[in-house]
Amino acid sequence: MQELPVVAKIDPTETRIKKPDWLRVKLPIGESYKHVRGLVDTHKLHTICESGNCPNMGECWGEGTATFMILGNTCTRSCGFCAVATGRPDPVDWDEPQRVAEAIHLMHVKHAVLTSVDRDELKDGGSIIWYNTIKAVKALNPDTTLETLIPDFKGQVENIQRIIDAAPEVVSHNMETVERLSRQVRIQAKYRRSLDVLKTLKEGGMRTKTGVMLGLGETREEVIQTMEDLAAVNVDVLTLGQYLQPTKKHLPVHRFVHPDEFAEYREIGYQLGFDYVESGPLVRSSYHSERHVISGYGKNKWLEEKAMQAI
Repeated sequence: MQELPVVAKIDPTETRIKKPDWLRVKLPIGESYKHVRGLVDTHKLHTICESGNCPNMGECWGEGTATFMILGNTCTRSCGFCAVATGRPDPVDWDEPQRVAEAIHLMHVKHAVLTSVDRDELKDGGSIIWYNTIKAVKALNPDTTLETLIPDFKGQVENIQRIIDAAPEVVSHNMETVERLSRQVRIQAKYRRSLDVLKTLKEGGMRTKTGVMLGLGETREEVIQTMEDLAAVNVDVLTLGQYLQPTKKHLPVHRFVHPDEFAEYREIGYQLGFDYVESGPLVRSSYHSERHVISGYGKNKWLEEKAMQAI
């Protein structure tokens, strides 16, 4: 296999592009937002909503939902797009699974999302805490569906198998970008390894999901090739969203992708066979994730739209 060309390093100090009007976000307000804020603080929990500077935090927290980040808030990796702190993580907190389960119970949510930092310094990659948390959430919240956005665990099958054994309704692992840009955007991760993780999960009987950011310098052809690669390993749910630079120290936005282009990728995604395609400037991995649990929901809605257009 021919080795990919080394990607030139982008200067993060270059002039930033002005955000277009379609990227306006809602401010965090309302009683539901305050309630979630209080629960997160009281139970000493971490959320990717905060650590990742998610533009949808106000909307999601206002609806009473949040994406909990387990295994601390310090990551062992240093991805060029991510706002989560990098460094030496604190020791594993073995009481965390029960605290997360209790917080979800108090929130009375029907669907919950869990994610984590990478813990490459741990032999199990954090997969034991992952297993314990999924089991604790399900034991205390038997009617709550669960999505888990997991790291790659360095591709170690025994660690991935723990997630399969815990049996959440959806298992997500993000590709983040196209193959050519992976070395720059994700640094310690590998494009083909992530594809293998998704393949292993699918072969283990999981409903699989992944997300890709646009606006980092990828071409249209590369986006479609990535979608084809994901379809080849039978990924069920695909999310496509606009990359937003968290700080000046992170990779800059190469361009803002127009909503019409996102709409085109959604169309192509369904044609490739994905069961659900969420594609838009403000789409993030866990945005509208409660819909991603339902098999056929997205595809049937798309087919209805096509039928109406044909009339």
